[in-house]
Amino acid sequence: MDRKSFAQKLTLLGICPFMIQNMTGSINGTTNTQEDDIQIIKSQKQFIENWLNDLLDSMNKHLDRNTREKIIGECGVACFNRHQFKKDIALNSKGNLDNLIENYKKNFEVWKDQNTVHIRYGEVSNKCYCPAANYRNPKPDDIHCECTRNTHKAIFETALGRPFNVEIAESLRRGGKTCHFIVHLA
Repeated sequence: MDRKSFAQKLTLLGICPFMIQNMTGSINGTTNTQEDDIQIIKSQKQFIENWLNDLLDSMNKHLDRNTREKIIGECGVACFNRHQFKKDIALNSKGNLDNLIENYKKNFEVWKDQNTVHIRYGEVSNKCYCPAANYRNPKPDDIHCECTRNTHKAIFETALGRPFNVEIAESLRRGGKTCHFIVHLA
């Protein structure tokens, strides 16, 4: 059996041939060159991109919008919990809205307008800041923006200790010129 047929059969069995390739180098005592490692990483990146696209397309096909928003929203909360700079925005605010706005200003364009707080990623953004979304084609009602919406929701709720409604006013992935979220205070 040739290498290509073997790799195809592994794929049909749900086994990633790139992982086998990487493991067999270790088992045989051989080491990969830097070029081999780069190729493996590129292949794994492509695999992950395809898998993520398949997952989101499948969710789109089989789940209602509300369920998809909840699932992607939980990813946003996890992103908040995973990244210290996001937690610091909330934790350094000590239950004070003015402090929260000042802490936000270290990373975002932020202003208060009556009963709302606006969080904007600059007047114009040239790319989405989420590495998971960067390699996917944007869509007019892109579900991925729910992740970021829920990250900001988690920051406000952690900082101020109560629920908030956060609205997506504009997003790059949905055809806007930047990402702009509105937090409703009342």
